[in-house]
Formats: sequence, C-alpha cells, structure tokens
Amino acid sequence: MEKIASFQINHERLLPGLYVSRLDKSGEEFVTTFDIRITRPNFDDVMDTASIHAIEHLGATYLRSSAIKDKVLYFGPMGCRTGFYLLIFGNLTPSDILPYIKDTFLYILNFEGKIPGQSAIECGNYKDLSLEGAKCYAKKYLDEFLLNSPIDRMIYPN
Repeated sequence: MEKIASFQINHERLLPGLYVSRLDKSGEEFVTTFDIRITRPNFDDVMDTASIHAIEHLGATYLRSSAIKDKVLYFGPMGCRTGFYLLIFGNLTPSDILPYIKDTFLYILNFEGKIPGQSAIECGNYKDLSLEGAKCYAKKYLDEFLLNSPIDRMIYPN
C-alpha cells in the first residue's frame, strides 16, 4: 500500500507554521488543504481536546463568516492534536490565506462570551470546550508564527 503524503513529512523537523498539505483537483476545481501547525510534533505536549474543540467552533464560525466564506470547505483538528486542517476551494499558497488565518486566531484570542454552538442542541459534546485553553493556543500560534510568519515555516521541511 502506498504511503500517504502526510506520512512522508519529516515530523521531527516540523515547526509551528502554515503549510500546503495537499492540492487536489476534481474536474476544473482545485482544493487546497492547509496544515495549520500550532504545536511542534513529538516535542510540545499535544493540545487537550477541550481547547481544540473550542478552536474548532470559533475558527469555523469566523472563517465561514469571513471574506473567504464561500471558499471554505472544512476547518477541523488533526488526529495527532498538533494543529488543524483547512480545506479551501482554489489553488492557493500559505501567503494567500495568511491574513485570514491571522485574523482567525486574533478573533479567538480576543473572543468573549459563550462559544458559538455551545449547547446540547448544537453540539455532540458541548461540555468539552475550553475558551481559556483556546486563547492560550491562539496566543502561542500568534507569538510563535503568525506575527512574524517566517517563510521557512510555510514550506514543509525535508
């Protein structure tokens, strides 16, 4: 069986950043999958589920209300709990979406109030949400990558 592309990335050299994970085409339409890597794999502690869940609710709400809302297919966590995937219509680069990702994490950092979708009617695990944790990870990602955005953190390491 062929090894999938994400398993071919050297995770020992992967730092917090914004990477193109995949570029797919169906007919004439491209879909770019972005790797929003918040923590350093196998080095930093993995993110807890309550924080990830809150980032998912806030990030998806923000992105699906932003200027690129018609291009957003999916925003959700990686199984390894080190970041998120964002699937967007179009053949895009990290630089193309960097302003939207920065705005998303600033939104999370500054959010006050009840998390969108935080009820038993709207969510299958509404009690497992941590706004405080989401804000901590948003600050970490902003400080370690988004506020200075080094170009080498937008290209997967060998």
